[in-house]
Amino acid sequence: MSTGEATTRRAPRPGARVLSDGHVIYWWVEILAVAAFYVVYSFVRNLNGGGGGAVPADALANARQIIDLERSLGIYHELTIQRWALEWRPLIIAANYFYGSLHFIVTISAGVFLYRRFSDDYPLFRNTLAIATASALVGFTLYPLAPPRLLGDALGAGYEYVDTLLRDPAIWSFNSGGMQKISNQFAAMPSVHICWATWSALALAPRCRRSWTRALAIAYPIATLVVIVITANHYFLDAVGGLAILGFGWVVARHVTRAGRSAVTAGNRPDRPAV
Repeated sequence: MSTGEATTRRAPRPGARVLSDGHVIYWWVEILAVAAFYVVYSFVRNLNGGGGGAVPADALANARQIIDLERSLGIYHELTIQRWALEWRPLIIAANYFYGSLHFIVTISAGVFLYRRFSDDYPLFRNTLAIATASALVGFTLYPLAPPRLLGDALGAGYEYVDTLLRDPAIWSFNSGGMQKISNQFAAMPSVHICWATWSALALAPRCRRSWTRALAIAYPIATLVVIVITANHYFLDAVGGLAILGFGWVVARHVTRAGRSAVTAGNRPDRPAV
């Protein structure tokens, strides 16, 4: 780039972070975009499944299908695991708080960490998470699934799961008045908890300098799997679905993301918006 070109280059707006390839990202744009995305996602997710009434027939049929498939694979152990965990009430209470809080706290923290410390990697990871989360809506819409915690009354004997958030409320419960009416109780397949937890581990573990923080990052999705099972919010196959949408998001994001991934060239401009 010539000197004349350099002098006419438009300066980035306040809050800009210039990536090594010349693309620019803004923290305030990222916050607004994430907030808008989550509002739309939550609205679409909760279009069906609220009301607090009886479990729909299709959600029960899909639950039976998942259980039968897990039995054929030899992995239907959710009820046995929860019964063991229920003997340790402090574990259940901790799992309730884990389920209702770390899902957001760790994911947001991982995003901020990438933005501040590994800015070139941030756009790819951001797009991966957005695509994966959006694709989960397809599963929620086409495959409503009654989670284990709703099977006790619906399927009768042999499915005596306990809704731990109802028994030992934490930050919130699906059975609170407002939540029961608006939340999609049957948005279980795929598990967004597992998707986000694994995304966080992939974002953090390779970039952690200390071995103990790396170990925590790796353990986080494993702990999340334990939590979603002992709280009776998901089946093991829901977790597989969560990994599947994350893989889909990663593949698509690698094809559509340019910011932070291209080599520095003479044509790159620091006022070029990130994609």
